[in-house]
Amino acid sequence: MAAVLPAVVAAPVRQSAHWTDRIAQLALLLVALTLVAFLALPLLTILLQALQGKEGQFVGLANFIDYARNPSLLGSLWNSLWVSATVTAIALPLAFGFAYALTRSCMPLKPLFRGITLIPLLAPSLLAAISLIYWFGNQGVFKGWMNSLGIHEIYGSTGIVVAECFAVFPHALMILITALSLSDARLYEAADAMGTSAARKFFTITLPGAKYGLISAALVTFTLVITDFGIPKVIGGSFNVLATDVFKLVIGQQDFAKGAVVAILLLAPALITFGVDGYVSRRQTAMLTARAVPYRPKPSPRYDAAMTIYCSLIAFLVLAMLGMAIFASFASFWPYNLTPSLRHYVLGLVDAEVSVGFINSLKMAAGTAVFGTALVFCSAYLLEKTKGAPGLRGIVRLLSMLPMAVPGLVLGLGYIFFFNEPKNPLNGLYHTVALLTLCTIVHFYTTGHLTAVTALKALDSEFEAVSASLKVPFFKTFWRVTLPICTPALVDIARYFFINAMTTISAVVFLYSPETKVASIAILNLDEAGEIGAAAAMAVLIGAASATATLVFMAIAWWVNRRTQAWRTTAN
Repeated sequence: MAAVLPAVVAAPVRQSAHWTDRIAQLALLLVALTLVAFLALPLLTILLQALQGKEGQFVGLANFIDYARNPSLLGSLWNSLWVSATVTAIALPLAFGFAYALTRSCMPLKPLFRGITLIPLLAPSLLAAISLIYWFGNQGVFKGWMNSLGIHEIYGSTGIVVAECFAVFPHALMILITALSLSDARLYEAADAMGTSAARKFFTITLPGAKYGLISAALVTFTLVITDFGIPKVIGGSFNVLATDVFKLVIGQQDFAKGAVVAILLLAPALITFGVDGYVSRRQTAMLTARAVPYRPKPSPRYDAAMTIYCSLIAFLVLAMLGMAIFASFASFWPYNLTPSLRHYVLGLVDAEVSVGFINSLKMAAGTAVFGTALVFCSAYLLEKTKGAPGLRGIVRLLSMLPMAVPGLVLGLGYIFFFNEPKNPLNGLYHTVALLTLCTIVHFYTTGHLTAVTALKALDSEFEAVSASLKVPFFKTFWRVTLPICTPALVDIARYFFINAMTTISAVVFLYSPETKVASIAILNLDEAGEIGAAAAMAVLIGAASATATLVFMAIAWWVNRRTQAWRTTAN
C-alpha cells in the first residue's frame, strides 16, 4: 500500500501541472520575443548596415577597408585605446587603496567616506567635465597654476582622463570592496605566527586573493571609458575618440555605414571584456569556505591615521568636483560676478525649455523602474522556478546576459537602423518616450537580471514542489510566496533602473525628438550653445533628483522590510 500511494499521488500532479507549464512556457516565449525585438534584431541591423553601401547594396568588407585607410578614424581608435588604458591605470590603484582602507583598517567615518564616493553615480558623467572646465578651463580658477606647470589647457586628452577617473571610480570601488571583503582571517593568523612582514602578507595573501576582483574592475573601467560619450563630447575639444566619431558620422555626416563600422569596433572591446570576465569568473575559487573565519582588522593608530588621510583626500576631490558644479550653477556671471542667483536655472528650465526634458526624464525613469523591474523579475522567475523548453531557456539566458557587453551608444544606433525602417511594424515607436524607456531597460537589463536571479536562487525549490503537490498553479505561488519574500530585491532593481535612466546619455542620444528630449541630452545641447552655467545647473538638478529618488527608495525598502520580512526576525 505504501508503495502504491506515491504513484497515485504523482499522476494527478503531472496532469494538473500540464496546463500551467504551458502558460509558463508561453510567458517565457513572450520574454524571448521581447528581447529579440529590442536587443538582438537592432544589433543584427548594425552588422547588416556595415556591410551595405550608401544605396543599400551589399559591399562586403569595403566599409571596413575604407575605415582602415582613413588616418583620422584610425587616430580616434588609438586615442580611445590609450585614454581608456591610462584611466584604468590611474583609477584602479586609487580605488584599490580606498577599498583597502575601508575593509582593512579601523579608521573612523567609513560609512561617510563610502557614501561620498557614490556621488558620481547620481549625476550624468559629464558633470565631472563641466566642473573641470570651471576649475581649469580658459577662465578657470587654477588656469594660471596650470600654465606654470606647462599644461596650457584642460580640453582634450588631459580633461577626458581626469573626468573619466572621477566617473568610473565608484564602479571600480564597488567591485574591489567585494573582493577584499571575502578574506579568511586564518591565513593572516598563520602568517603572523610565522613572523611574516606586512608587505609580504600583502603580496602573498591579499593581492592573490583579490586578483579576480582587480581583473574584473580593470575590465569594467576600460569598457566604461572607451564607450563613454558625454565626457569626450563636453571636454574633448578636437581630441577625437570612437564614441564621438559615431555621433559625427551618423548625426553630422549621415554616413550610416561608417557609423555602423565604428559601432562594431566599439562593441568589440566590450565583448572581449565580457568573455575575459566570464573566463576569470569560472577560474575563480571560493575565498570563504564553511570553516573560514571572517577577517576583522585590528586597530593601529598610525596605519588608521594614514588611511583616514588618504580617504579624506579622495573624498575632498570628489566633493570639490561636485561643489564646483553647484557653485557655478548659482554664480550670476562667471567669473566676473559670482553673486548667487537662479539665473542659470531659469535659463535652463524656462528659456531653453529643459523643464520639458526634465519631465520626460522623470517619465522615462519611472517607466524604466516599473516595467523594467517587472520584466526582469518575471523573466528571472520563469527561468529559475519553472520547467520545460530547454532550448528556449538557453536563448533567454544568452539574451539576458548580452546587454552587459553592449555599449549604450551601440544599442542606440541599432535602434535607429531598426526602428526607423518604414517597413518595420514597430516603426510607430520611433521618437517616442516609450522607445527611450525600452532602450534604457534593455541597456541596463543584465544587472537587474543578475540581482533577481541571485534573490531567487536563495529560495528553496521546495516552495514550488509543495505547490505542485497541492495542485496550486505556479503563478499563485509566485504572487503569494515568491514576490513578498523577494520585495527587497525588487526595490533594489527599481532603484538601479531609475537612477541609471535619469543619468544615461549614450543609450538615448540618437533616439530623441524635440518633443521627447530628456534632461541629460539637454545638458549636451546647452554646452554646445555655450551656456555652460545652465548646463551645470541642469546636471545638478539631475543629481538632486537622483539623490531624492534614492532616499525615497530607501524609505520604500524600510516599509517593505517591515511589511514582508518579519519572518526573518527570530523571536527571543
